[in-house]
Amino acid sequence: MSQAAGPGTLPPLTAPSATTGLFEVFRRRYLLRLMVSREIAARYQGSVLGMLWSYINPLSQFLIYYFVMGFIFNLHDNVENFAIHMFCGIIITGIFTECLGSGTRSVVRNKGLVQKMALPREMFPVAAVLVSAYHVLPEIVILAIACFWMGWTPDPVGMAAMVLALLVTITIGMAGALMFSAANVFFRDVSNVVQIVNNLVRFGVPMIYPYTMVAERFHGQTELFLANPLANAVLLMQRAFWVGTTDSPTATASTDLPDYLFTRGVMALLLSLVVLGFGQLVFSRLENKIPERL
Repeated sequence: MSQAAGPGTLPPLTAPSATTGLFEVFRRRYLLRLMVSREIAARYQGSVLGMLWSYINPLSQFLIYYFVMGFIFNLHDNVENFAIHMFCGIIITGIFTECLGSGTRSVVRNKGLVQKMALPREMFPVAAVLVSAYHVLPEIVILAIACFWMGWTPDPVGMAAMVLALLVTITIGMAGALMFSAANVFFRDVSNVVQIVNNLVRFGVPMIYPYTMVAERFHGQTELFLANPLANAVLLMQRAFWVGTTDSPTATASTDLPDYLFTRGVMALLLSLVVLGFGQLVFSRLENKIPERL
C-alpha cells in the first residue's frame, strides 16, 4: 500500500514533464547535488594532485597569455596592469566555454542514465554548468591574491559587479548548454560547432585588448559590441578587480569602461534570461525524442 508523502519526504521519481523543465530540476535538488558531486569526483579520479589541478590549470593559462600577449605582442605598454586586465577576461570566457562545451556533451555522455532513469533530462546540462561554475572559485582566489599584492582593496560596488558578471555568464552558459545538448543528440556535428564558437569567444570580449581600443576603432559606435552579454560580463569583472589596481581607479573607471556599466549589466542579465527561456523551450520540444535517438 502506498503512503502519502509527508512533510520532508523526497518526491518520487516519476516520468519528467516537459512543462516543468528547470523548475523540476531544482525541485529535485538532492539528485542535482548527487550528480554534481559525481561529476567533480569523476574529474579528479586517479589524479595525484586532485583539486590542486583546479588552481594549476588557470594559473598556467594566465602565465601563457601573460608571456605571449604581454611580452611578445608588447601589450603591457598599452594597458596598465595588463595581467589583471586579461585574467578578468580569462575567468569569464573560461566559465562560459566550459559551460557550453561540457553542457553540450552532457546528455550524450550520460545516455545510460537518460534511458534508464525517470528524471528531468535538463538535469544533465544543469549539473555540467554547476560543475563548471564550481571551478571558478580557485580562479577568483588566484585573481584576488594577485590584486591584493598590487594594493587592491575590495569595495561593495566592485563585489556587486563581480556577482552580476558571474550571473550573466552562468545564465547565458546554461542557455547554450540546454539548446546544444539536445541538438547534439540529433546531430553530433553540434559539438564541433560549439568548439569553433568557443575558439572565437576570447576575441569577442575586451580581454587581450582594452575596451578603449574598441571605442577608438568604432569611433564611438560600440553599441553592437556591447550587445554581447559576455563583453559586459568581462567589463564588470574588470570593474570588480582590475580598476582597483590602477594608479587612479576613479579615472580608469570613467575613461576605460563604458558609461552606465551596471545598467548595461542588468540588461545583459535580462537578455540572458530570455535566451535561457528560449533554450528551455528548444530542449522541451526535443526532449521526448532524445531516448530513441540515443
